[in-house]
Amino acid sequence: MDTHNPLNTVALRYQAIYLDISRDDIDMTSGITAPVTAFIARLAENGFGVTEELLHALNAVPVGTLVDITRHISDVMGVNLNWAPLVKGWNVPTGETRFDHLVTLMANLLKNHMDISGTTLPCGHLIPQGTFPIERYNGCPFCGTPFATTNWVYQGQSSKLRLLRLFTAADLERAYRALLESATPLDATQLESVGQLLQVLPLPSDVVINMKETLMLVVHHLVEQGRDTEAGTLLRTPTDVLRYLWYEKTGKVQIIEPRTLTHHARKLYSHMWAPLDRGADAAQAMRHQLRLKYDRRMCRRIAQWLTALPMSAEQAAEMMNPKRGMWVRMIHALRLGEYSRRQGFEPLARLLDVFYRHDYSTWQGRVDHARRSNAPDTVLSLLQQRPGTFSRCLFATMLHYGASRTLKTFDAVSDRLPARLLLSLCNNAQEYFAPTSGRWARPIIGGFRAIEPNQLLQLYSASDCQRMILGVMDIFRQSMARRFAAQPTKGGTIYIDPALNDIPVAVGDRSTTIQDTSCALQGTRFKVEGDNVRLFMQWGKGLHAQHLDMDLSCAIALRESLHLPGAQGRRLNRESTSRQTLFCAFNNLVCVGAKHSGDIRSIPEMVGTAEYIELSLPELEQAGASYVTFTCNAYSHGAISPNLVVGWMSAEHPMQISEETGVAYDPSCVQHMVRISKGNLSKGLVFGVLDVARREIVWLEIPFDGQTLGGLDTDSVTAYLKRLRDKVTVGELLALKAEAQSLKPAKSADLADESYTLEWALDPAQVTRLLAL
Repeated sequence: MDTHNPLNTVALRYQAIYLDISRDDIDMTSGITAPVTAFIARLAENGFGVTEELLHALNAVPVGTLVDITRHISDVMGVNLNWAPLVKGWNVPTGETRFDHLVTLMANLLKNHMDISGTTLPCGHLIPQGTFPIERYNGCPFCGTPFATTNWVYQGQSSKLRLLRLFTAADLERAYRALLESATPLDATQLESVGQLLQVLPLPSDVVINMKETLMLVVHHLVEQGRDTEAGTLLRTPTDVLRYLWYEKTGKVQIIEPRTLTHHARKLYSHMWAPLDRGADAAQAMRHQLRLKYDRRMCRRIAQWLTALPMSAEQAAEMMNPKRGMWVRMIHALRLGEYSRRQGFEPLARLLDVFYRHDYSTWQGRVDHARRSNAPDTVLSLLQQRPGTFSRCLFATMLHYGASRTLKTFDAVSDRLPARLLLSLCNNAQEYFAPTSGRWARPIIGGFRAIEPNQLLQLYSASDCQRMILGVMDIFRQSMARRFAAQPTKGGTIYIDPALNDIPVAVGDRSTTIQDTSCALQGTRFKVEGDNVRLFMQWGKGLHAQHLDMDLSCAIALRESLHLPGAQGRRLNRESTSRQTLFCAFNNLVCVGAKHSGDIRSIPEMVGTAEYIELSLPELEQAGASYVTFTCNAYSHGAISPNLVVGWMSAEHPMQISEETGVAYDPSCVQHMVRISKGNLSKGLVFGVLDVARREIVWLEIPFDGQTLGGLDTDSVTAYLKRLRDKVTVGELLALKAEAQSLKPAKSADLADESYTLEWALDPAQVTRLLAL
């Protein structure tokens, strides 16, 4: 088995190990062999255990398979990377100050003109005597260049193991189908899993692909195999064809306008220090990348697909109208005019003729005309023709034409909508109909944007708004009840794990990071196991030595002002009084309840480097901290480095920090970790929030535009947490199912005909099957 076998990678995300074995061939009475015993010990060092079934199945596989699986898990957990930070034994502060940096700067500017005593480091910087205690550093404390690396980490400090189960070919096939048939858009982890499985497993002939983004991966895979005709049958509209073209051009499964990508590239590569500003160059490079140039094979392929579209030319032209500018350029670049004059491409000729002559009317144009004419009956009648569009403008229509009238019209077509759209309406109603607070939107290119409340809300009272919210929720619940009632059941009892009541259904908040050891849904809560939480960040794997400055930071929100003694206390008192938030970051290594391992600004050759932050819950509680927000940022120009890994560790007993190297990573203590995908477009990322009072960490993902932690809008984090709390949870959705199907609750999973446990919820594709109605 290859260490990089995609089947291993996908199985581990489901907290399983893939073995090419049938469950019928497992001898559950077999004795444990010596190689399996050693293998289990290696797994425990990385924080994993195995179920009894997997334990006996391992006895039947070759020893080489065990070695390959061990290497694979070690690679995923980063065991062989460099985890040495800048400071040795960084739990004891070095005492460095801004004054040390200022003195060192002046010394390096004047060293050629004055005789200054100190130590010259390999990077060329002179560290004057009496400034930094250089014996405490693994690199240069002034420029953040590391000189020393390590090839070891702590292992086995945590007594709590995550159990891995057996994944057979049948299990992979079920997971594969669940991803392809998902009723909601896939997140980055799921999309990567689909792409990997497509390389090694055949595409099921009877699979129904519901999501357009997933469809693009499948079409790309079929085209690579030369199955153009088969791929064309999956594309039903011109928008599907345009989405494929844009996916091949940009690697994005969503259609993002060229000007948007260019503007974002300029913003992403801008820098607060002018000499490092590459914004103009990045914008020019993006414009060059987006130039439309296609070979004859691609031109003919698209011409054939458009010719075979199962709709009239007028219908197709109407669908092309919203992206008319892009289509005009695509038609020219693909030489579609030339192909339309060839025999066999008559439908394409008709389409282009209708498109260029504007010999079609648009449904949206008729709706806009009816609105300008103040004809609500016509507007609502037209909206009923397209329930999907109706759902997207439902809230504004309620304010324009009255909630009761609009909801009655919408209810008549609600059962024709995908359940995920109804759920999105239910989740967003409370935020939309809040007359005093704005909304937060998450653009397709990342970050969060504040949106002012609809001005018409000022015409309605608080009770009117509340009735609107309840009306939307009522439609969702009634429609879902009808759908669940129409589904067959497996029996008369159901078990719903109480933990599912804290996990929101993943609709509308897709993750763009990769989870290599889990598939947790955003909003999942992790209990802190001890008195400390250790944040970690590792970046630079597989890259040559270079300047690449990534920053790990946290923001500590206080309930009240601090009153701490001493000079540092007086400074923190002033800060806390003025903003009620403290920062632990590259420019403030020691903070109340937090210690930073030092700011690294360059990476060593191929093995990367690391930063840590240690949080002490007793100190945070004593200081009156309420929340701690975990962030990482790209201080260097560009987005966060691909394959950068961030997460946190927690253990019942104190975790060690090396006094010799500063290494503080232990894979067995990792509670959650995510990897930045190659298509990442964000400058900063919030990856978790610690609720100090509840001693829980909420995993979430909030991209934001900011070269430093200072670019984070804490209001957006608060709004996002509120949105997660207001969302319909998995437990609530299952309770609705139980009520609609008259299922009685069971006391345990073993006693239920239908069992929904926390382990079941680790597969988001299985969770979203509840919405495939």
